Amino acid sequence: MTTIRLVQGDITRESVDAIVNAANSSLLGGGGVDGAIHRRGGSAILSECRELRASRYGKGLPTGQAVATTAGDLDARWVIHTVGPVWSASEDRSDLLASCYRESLRIADELGARSVAFPAISTGIYGWPMDDGARIAVATVRAARTSVEEVRFVLFDQRAYEVFEEQVG
Repeated sequence: MTTIRLVQGDITRESVDAIVNAANSSLLGGGGVDGAIHRRGGSAILSECRELRASRYGKGLPTGQAVATTAGDLDARWVIHTVGPVWSASEDRSDLLASCYRESLRIADELGARSVAFPAISTGIYGWPMDDGARIAVATVRAARTSVEEVRFVLFDQRAYEVFEEQVG
């Protein structure tokens, strides 16, 4: 059974087997969590992302999918990059958001990762409401068939932490 822990802080400071990056489809860095992971993790992550773009993901990583690279200078073995959906009031994209968590755990299992740190995917610049994002994240992790022993949701601020805490119970 997977243990869910909540941490308020900076995901780039976590010591885990794999850190999940809320990436954009280009895989080449960006703002928020993505930019922070690329900055702290160093050039090795960007180098592997460029290789992925040159080979399997010429058009970018599709929304809801995940792929792993080295963690570079982070205190982890891998970074699992996943592209969350942009929130829409007129279209239900919940399945794509849930897929980010499922696919990241699938990749973690393939790698043999036992501990994984997730951000609150899509709840920043992509505009997903925090309460709904937390509900989907926690429910998806709880329902996942995975060998990952510990999932940490690393929340940037107190409000996000409290919203996730309500979902974890």
